[in-house]
Amino acid sequence: MELREMSESCENQEKDVTLNGGLVNAHEASGDMAAETTVTDDISEGVEAASVVNNIEVEPDSTHKATDYSALDKHGLVAALEEQLQKPIESIRDDVNLIKVAFYSVRNAEIAAEKEEFVSKGNEESAFAPREDADEVRFKELLNAIKEKRAEFNARQEAEKEANLKKKQAIIDEIKSIVSDPDNINKQYNRVHQLQQEFKSIGEVPAANVTETWKVYQKVTENFYDLLKMNKELRDYDFKKNLEAKQQLCSEAESLDTIDDVVIAFRKLQDLHNQWREIGPVAKEVREELWARFKDASAKINKKYQAFFEGRKEQEKENELAKIALCEKIESIDIDSLKSFAKWDEATKTIISLQEEWKKLGFASRKVNADLFARFRQTCDKFFARKAEFFKTMKEEFAANYEKKIALCEKAEALKDSTDWKKTTDKLIALQKEWKATGPVMKKHSDNIWKRFITACDYFFEQKNKQTSSIHQAEHANLVAKRDVVKAINDLLADESETEGAKKVRELMKQWQGIGHVPFKEKDKVYAEYKAAVDKAFDKFDMKDVRANLSNFESSLSGTSQDKMYRERERLVRTYEQKCNELKTYENNLGFFNAQSKGGNSMLKEVERRIQKIKDELALLEQKIKLVDEKM
Repeated sequence: MELREMSESCENQEKDVTLNGGLVNAHEASGDMAAETTVTDDISEGVEAASVVNNIEVEPDSTHKATDYSALDKHGLVAALEEQLQKPIESIRDDVNLIKVAFYSVRNAEIAAEKEEFVSKGNEESAFAPREDADEVRFKELLNAIKEKRAEFNARQEAEKEANLKKKQAIIDEIKSIVSDPDNINKQYNRVHQLQQEFKSIGEVPAANVTETWKVYQKVTENFYDLLKMNKELRDYDFKKNLEAKQQLCSEAESLDTIDDVVIAFRKLQDLHNQWREIGPVAKEVREELWARFKDASAKINKKYQAFFEGRKEQEKENELAKIALCEKIESIDIDSLKSFAKWDEATKTIISLQEEWKKLGFASRKVNADLFARFRQTCDKFFARKAEFFKTMKEEFAANYEKKIALCEKAEALKDSTDWKKTTDKLIALQKEWKATGPVMKKHSDNIWKRFITACDYFFEQKNKQTSSIHQAEHANLVAKRDVVKAINDLLADESETEGAKKVRELMKQWQGIGHVPFKEKDKVYAEYKAAVDKAFDKFDMKDVRANLSNFESSLSGTSQDKMYRERERLVRTYEQKCNELKTYENNLGFFNAQSKGGNSMLKEVERRIQKIKDELALLEQKIKLVDEKM
């Protein structure tokens, strides 16, 4: 029934329809012609080429991206034009125009300078003639080659259009022959319908023949339907069916206004327009009203579509400025100043934070978005490459430290059986200081190498302590005193009526810290008893200071990555090793104090107080390491 609608709407064939965000002619909407845009290739010598600007909004998924040629010199522009010559002629028009503008901008500047120099030498301006330029000669040769290539392409296109014209004229002639036989007109309906489909499927014809071909086609189809004398019931049925289909399309077009995604709504509208053109005619009395309804719904979507792209351009500009700011921030990080694990970790947090900010930003404009990302990514890659290099260097340093500590172990093992107490003590203390000054080793070697070194040192000092029985008697007395403190804490725990338990526990803890050294073999055991009693006291009497420390530490681990927890554990282990070294040094130095004098006793108390403080810190560190291990 489509031919009937076309025949009855012949007088409205120039009516504007809304398609693809703008107004096009009705014969363009039917797909039977497309506007052809050409750009002249002629360029006068020494005259700057003008660029061609297309103000029509393009689809957001356009694959063409304009190249900036303004930074190239003449040689580069000639090379760029040679490269364009190798591409399909239909895809290079914009780039060729931009290259021409850029080339003659440079060439005109050269001619102006040459002319100025010519006149400055006293010559008449009218006598000036620019020197021949090899690049310009080559450039014009390439332009001519492109022009010839385009002419060949246009010739092929025109030949194809001429062939299409002949096909359409053949269809028109066949319809004319059908119309010329009115006696058999009813038998030719299916054939005419088939010819309709063939006419629609044929491509473009020469622009000069578009209107006339369409008018003749409309006229012969009108004649066909005028002679057809179609059964009225069948015609009315077709009109009704087509009316229902087009009313449904109107409803769907109106419902597009409720879709939040404007781009999706616009694309669906194009599908509806395609369906509209494929549906046959409706009754003449409702045709204009129905089309007006469909066109109004289309206009709303087109308006929103245009407004969307204008808003998106503003947002893209904001995103561009924000991305430039992030690039400047990340580029301002001084990588050369990062000399420690802590500084690298801090800088890494900053980098990751900036990357998260980047992810939250939307796209910038097409012409800068990829370049900005490449700039940002290049700085990130440089940072992490330098970080990997730093950690590789530290790994080599750990290996060197391991070799140094093996040598210290061997020296300590060579001295452990010595009975020259004073001299050997000095040597071992010097080795311990050297050990402390030596940097950390890999975690897998840390415990074993430390145990080896401390075992040699402990063995010597145990042998030395056996020679000082008076000190042993004092140590046993201290052991009894410390066990009394443990017993007193346990008694407080057993007393359910105790109201000042926290205060008394703190006093007992202070008393414990004031008690001197205990026998070496008993120190770990009695300290374990003391620690167990104090832990229970913390729970019972709600002593929050140390526990709060652990609670805060545990909270800080929440949401922390495995990599960060691993580094935190390494830091805790290093701190633990340092505290162990300090503890051993203080314990070994106890043998040098003369507890008989007032000054010696005071210093001894201070050293013992520090020893106890270090032990408390070690206990806290052990619990933190345990928390990290549980989290990992």
